[in-house]
Amino acid sequence: MFYDETKVFLKAGNGGDGCMSFLRQKYMPNGGPNGGNGGKGGDLILQADENVADLRNYHFKKHWKAKNGEPGRGSDQNGKGGDTCILKVPMGTEIREIESGELICELLDHEQEVLLLEGGKGGRGNATFKSSVNQTPRQFTEGKMGMEGEYKFTLKTIADIGLVGFPNAGKSTLLNVMSNASPKIDSYPFTTLVPTVGVIEFPDDFITLTMADVPGLIEGAAENRGLGHRFLRHVERCKLLLFLLDLAATDERNPCDDFEHLRKELVEYDPKLGEKPFVVVGNKIDEENAAQYVNEFKKRFPDIELHVISALLEDGLPHLKEKLLENLS
Repeated sequence: MFYDETKVFLKAGNGGDGCMSFLRQKYMPNGGPNGGNGGKGGDLILQADENVADLRNYHFKKHWKAKNGEPGRGSDQNGKGGDTCILKVPMGTEIREIESGELICELLDHEQEVLLLEGGKGGRGNATFKSSVNQTPRQFTEGKMGMEGEYKFTLKTIADIGLVGFPNAGKSTLLNVMSNASPKIDSYPFTTLVPTVGVIEFPDDFITLTMADVPGLIEGAAENRGLGHRFLRHVERCKLLLFLLDLAATDERNPCDDFEHLRKELVEYDPKLGEKPFVVVGNKIDEENAAQYVNEFKKRFPDIELHVISALLEDGLPHLKEKLLENLS
């Protein structure tokens, strides 16, 4: 299972209470106050980590809490501060407060940190209240409560290129032959059920690009049908979209109509997706009926270049890689 959304309850540590104490030693019957301060509660910090793939840790454990600060003690001993709780999340994780729905932060870069909840301040011991007019103070304060709240974690895949296409268009095959990824490949719809990111290498230019194969769309995805929003949110952060069309019309769908439907679903979900740069690729050019759909596409969309390939036979891939690099340079 791939977990890209979950709800959690988070709490920073409470501050330790201050101590009321007086010095009691032989030959010092009138020893002064020596109660120490309480320690500060631990903070709760979020950290993006490229080695974390999804949100499974927070799906199975819903409550996370930083350590409380220790109370102060006599002999002017201050309490130890609570340990910080660091929660590691995948890059691309979005944090929202559940009650208000407010976007708190997004963690996009490796080792990026956000202080989400601050620990409570430690209480004051009675030694801090001593003054010239108050030699034996009995005042002390309790530690403050740490911040807490309920949050929603949502993972949105970060990649240079997002593969967009209907089921059986050949997205997994294309990613497999162009990168180091090994997604599941088969001839039935929705083989890809989780986002898969592969790395495309350009050794001569010392450049790498990341390409994400995400679950295939169906009509009505913008209304959350099928995998709906769970798919669409994974293309929001991609710099370039690659529309992959099935020139063999495997499921008796016209690839030209598919392109129109794909664009429509993206724009209905988020108009900003319609503004992203894109390339259109026709797959399975080796099939008998592919040529007629290529000609139809050129007539219906004369201003859009169609790149034809056969992912299975690895035909046309070098030229496609050059076009992808050109569009992202």
